[in-house]
Amino acid sequence: MLGFGSSAGLLGLFGGMSTAEAREQQGKPQYAVGAPPVKIKSVKAIATAPQGSNLIVVKVETTEPGLYGLGCATFTQRAAVVVVAINTYLNEFCVGKDVDNIEDIWQGAYVSSYWRNGPVLNNALSGLDQALWDIKGKRAKMPVYQLLGGKVRFAIPCYTHAGGNTPEAAADSVKKFMEQGFKHIRIQQGGYGAVGATSDKPDFKVAGFGGETDNYMNVQLYLKSVPKMFEVVRKQCGDEVELLHDIHERVQPIEAINMIKKVEEYRPFFIEDPFSPENMKWFAQLRQVTSVPIAMGELFNNVNEFKEPMVNQWFDFIRIHVSQIGGITPAMKVARLGEWFNVRTAWHGPGDVSPVGHAAHAHIDLAVWNFGIQEAVSFSDKMKEVFSGCPTMDKGYMSVNEVPGIGVDINEKEAAKYPISTKSNWQVRKMDGTLIRP
Repeated sequence: MLGFGSSAGLLGLFGGMSTAEAREQQGKPQYAVGAPPVKIKSVKAIATAPQGSNLIVVKVETTEPGLYGLGCATFTQRAAVVVVAINTYLNEFCVGKDVDNIEDIWQGAYVSSYWRNGPVLNNALSGLDQALWDIKGKRAKMPVYQLLGGKVRFAIPCYTHAGGNTPEAAADSVKKFMEQGFKHIRIQQGGYGAVGATSDKPDFKVAGFGGETDNYMNVQLYLKSVPKMFEVVRKQCGDEVELLHDIHERVQPIEAINMIKKVEEYRPFFIEDPFSPENMKWFAQLRQVTSVPIAMGELFNNVNEFKEPMVNQWFDFIRIHVSQIGGITPAMKVARLGEWFNVRTAWHGPGDVSPVGHAAHAHIDLAVWNFGIQEAVSFSDKMKEVFSGCPTMDKGYMSVNEVPGIGVDINEKEAAKYPISTKSNWQVRKMDGTLIRP
């Protein structure tokens, strides 16, 4: 009976092990005792839109009671399709797998559909990947950044967005953010491509061509406005503040090159997305004529798209959308490659990324040496009611919730109050109605 009781006690302490294995573990210090295996019990999508944009979160539940992970799978323009991919296909693929084997699960999910490099499945995979890192951090009782190598900075420098319909209004906006402590500020006149900065009614609207909500971009007005905006902001705000600008791929490559040359004297921190992914070879020509730093990559959805530009040093900042590239696992690989070619990170962090996704960005930012800058974010009260533990901003720096895992949790009951929609408007046209690619 004593022997039986002793064996039973060991088995209870080291559940799932043989008696011999349990006896061996009993003599080890706590740090040397491995955690028992945990399996994936279910994978599901949580859809919500508390701040207006569609957000999709992946929840991975495990065989260990109370242990689950969250990841961001937000593809706001086609959110409903991502929900189907997660609930129908990803769940079936994952159930029964060991939660610790992140790399193996990632590689398997990536090729399980045979065709890859698609935004819907990449976002679903990204949510799964981040959720598994969240679980690994919770099992290790460490924040995810510790698992990636630990901190190399105390917090994360961020840039925020300033703008107005005139150069003077943009300068006033910059001053307000400088007072809040921001040292890096993106400047735009109107929307992307100066959309909304003019009240002119385009010919395609008069002709009744296109959709009712389609936007108009006056290309020449935009190209002239950007150098003037940089000039005014520099004169009014000084040389210390770092200024950024996003072209958003909305002009022809040669037009972008000529405009970037004109703003070089105002020392931009970077110019973002001068060319669309269809025009990558133009980067070689851009490098020949200007020293302005370039950020690129938020439209890439395959890690291999970064290889040639980084090896050739065509741009200076890796503009990855982590929920599009497949999660923390591939983002870390691209970041590490960038260190060898002196290319820095600048993760894409717009409002249509969930707090879980923003936290995932921050954990990588804290751990990689070749960090460049991070896009700032602010959360509404509604968002904070749905998501607890959101990253915080203070004087231009982002910080994470210092708890095991990614650090963000979700209130599913509150999330259900804000259903997603299927409407998305990215239609921008020239005067004659020709669509402009974002």
